[in-house]
Amino acid sequence: MSARIATVSRDTNETQIKVSVNLDGEGRLSCQTGVPFLDHMLDQVARHGMIDLDINATGDLYIDDHHTVEDLGITLGQAFFEAIGDKRGIYRYGHAYVPLDEALSRVVIDFSGRPGLFMNVDFTRDTIGSMDTQLFWEFFQGFANHARVTLHIDNIKGFNAHHQAETIFKAFGRALRMAVAEDPRMAGQMPSTKGSL
Repeated sequence: MSARIATVSRDTNETQIKVSVNLDGEGRLSCQTGVPFLDHMLDQVARHGMIDLDINATGDLYIDDHHTVEDLGITLGQAFFEAIGDKRGIYRYGHAYVPLDEALSRVVIDFSGRPGLFMNVDFTRDTIGSMDTQLFWEFFQGFANHARVTLHIDNIKGFNAHHQAETIFKAFGRALRMAVAEDPRMAGQMPSTKGSL
């Protein structure tokens, strides 16, 4: 496969974001979003997804974190969509179960070209650090819509909200890693009976 690398910028009145992604990376993250817990979660995605991410985000954090988190999901999704190319020769589907102590989450992804987020998570706290837990849905919604993936996220159990979130992001990274990997038996073929995705 040719290099699967993309850089995307998003510049609005609310945020200025630049994301570079290498789908065949070494799990490296360079990240400055101004939202510390989100940075911690993105580190999980990079490390467990073996994806290199370079993220710079400036947003209207004096209002709250909403625009920054949502727009980062959008921009990251756009970068994935560009980097993945026509999807020939990839596994297309990815899934992962990840535990962390008492918490267990499952993430399933399909690079289907049909965006959809189906997220079933009842966080046990409203905030983790200073981050509103409602914003995780906004992040993943932005990603799913702009990467054009079907994304199922389920927290199966857990009472520590930090653990709930961390298992979700680790599983997301693992599912991405599986889905974008090169399938040697599918070499050069489109992973769909339609002939395109």
